[in-house]
Amino acid sequence: MNENKNRLARCALLSLSLLCLAGGARAGEDDLARSVRAAMQPVMQRDRIPGMAVAVTVGGKRHFFYEGVASRESGRKVDGDTLFEIGSLSKTFTATLAAYARESGALSLADPASKHLPALAGTAFDRISLLDLGTYTAGGLPLQFPDAVTDDATMVAFYRDWRPAFVPGTQRLYSNPSIGLFGYLAARSLDQPFEQAMEQRLFAAMGLQRTFLRVPPQRMDDYAFGYSRDDRPLRVNPGPLDAEAYGVKTSASDLLRFVEANLGSVSLPPAWRNAIAATHAGYYQVGDMVQGLGWEIYAWPATREQLVAGNGSEMALQPHPVRRFAVARAPREDAWINKTGSTNGFGAYAAFLPARRIGIVILANRNYPNKDRVELAWAILKALDP
Repeated sequence: MNENKNRLARCALLSLSLLCLAGGARAGEDDLARSVRAAMQPVMQRDRIPGMAVAVTVGGKRHFFYEGVASRESGRKVDGDTLFEIGSLSKTFTATLAAYARESGALSLADPASKHLPALAGTAFDRISLLDLGTYTAGGLPLQFPDAVTDDATMVAFYRDWRPAFVPGTQRLYSNPSIGLFGYLAARSLDQPFEQAMEQRLFAAMGLQRTFLRVPPQRMDDYAFGYSRDDRPLRVNPGPLDAEAYGVKTSASDLLRFVEANLGSVSLPPAWRNAIAATHAGYYQVGDMVQGLGWEIYAWPATREQLVAGNGSEMALQPHPVRRFAVARAPREDAWINKTGSTNGFGAYAAFLPARRIGIVILANRNYPNKDRVELAWAILKALDP
């Protein structure tokens, strides 16, 4: 009889403990949701953002937060299916494909660009390496193509006529034509058009089922509208090397999965794991930032002010002297790795801390200041890792 009573008491105590643990976990979830939404809402109000999706991963656990509308005209809410333009965050995908091409033996980062596009033979691109293109150090390629560049023929003519303002490898000047050509040549080395290589190789390998360069007709209802400064609905226009430089459209869950792949939390074939690691290697120092392939890297702990400055317009629009490393620096665990992205109607940001297994994705259907994106991510980080 006493043994039965003791057994019942032990069972009751265990049940109570489990209930307390479950209640504690639920309370923790609720606290996180309150903290994240409290950080999101003032940014949305101040920057007049119609809709936003935030996704976070911490220790392998995922959390999603959706606010506002994907379209003001239809009133459709932002949800897990909503597709956002991520602008220059696409460059991290492009860089991963190029790193995979290197891992496959199709190219070397030391190759001159003209090796993979014979039409550039006899030009400055005989002396500009793929690494220069992938890290914006080709010698001063502009932020955007001139308006006269409208197709492959005028694009090649532009590159043939262009003359570097700086010695390649000495100055960083952020440029879509630079990393766009990097991606274009990487796909050529794989004997595929860029879009096909991305869809059949990278998106498939990463398990990205809601990620597109051209949104298919059956998914157009999920494709959010971005909004201009005067609140006109708009989406990105096609242009030369747009897919390579700023063309990815994706959902919060897929972009978080890509971040998780960068954190090592997604099972991938060795070639893709090595490609991701190569994008985290450091190639040169510019200010407080180390330039990787696509990704931008800060030693951790960093300050909020360092991250704001590193993602500011001065860093993006002005040339900066670089200190090239003699050998690429191996990926480091104690780092904040990030990238912003914008189109005329959308703003995106992704950041992750490998040492803490924390990743943050922020998607919005308005192009709003990078400072506000960094500060929102910083507030979310404090909620995740106080």
